[in-house]
Amino acid sequence: MSFIPQATSRRDAGGQPEWLTLGQAAHFLGVAQSTIRKWSDTGRVPAFYTPGGHRRYRREDLDRFVAQSGPSPRESVVVSTVLVVDDDSRVREFLRVSLEVEGFSVREAGDGAEALASIEEFAPDLVLLDVVMPGIDGWEMLRRMQELHGAIPVILFSGQLDHASLSEAARRGASGAIGKPFDPQALVERVRQVLAPN
Repeated sequence: MSFIPQATSRRDAGGQPEWLTLGQAAHFLGVAQSTIRKWSDTGRVPAFYTPGGHRRYRREDLDRFVAQSGPSPRESVVVSTVLVVDDDSRVREFLRVSLEVEGFSVREAGDGAEALASIEEFAPDLVLLDVVMPGIDGWEMLRRMQELHGAIPVILFSGQLDHASLSEAARRGASGAIGKPFDPQALVERVRQVLAPN
């Protein structure tokens, strides 16, 4: 394990920070944080550690990695984007963390109107959608999505999920439904199943 020097705030000749955090390095390479973490663990990308154990990446090492890999870091790693729609910020954070750890890119929306605007700007690969929300509820959101954007896969979730709700979700074209509280691993596995190529 190599430790970075104390002066971590130095900048290179172009005024860019010499050392990047895990999140900054992932953004720089255009991959998920879990991807660059795995690359570090397998020695593909050199990582250094602060005394507190946080990873730091030298910009010149990342530039060298990109140059040696050609277009592959940004183009060969396909990161699926999941939009999480729930009016409860704690649920959104729980889902975001659970999915990002597994390598997904996650966007959030606090209500149906915000979610529809987000989809208009950038269509996700999958939507995780709470059924019970103020204003535009999950059922109405699903209907509007299908009208405006076609077949974006949707997994509904609710604390009031019963057999009738499951049947209704399937009838309305949802890719699945999960009850609250949910097991994070079961949720991630369901997301993987829906996004898996046929």
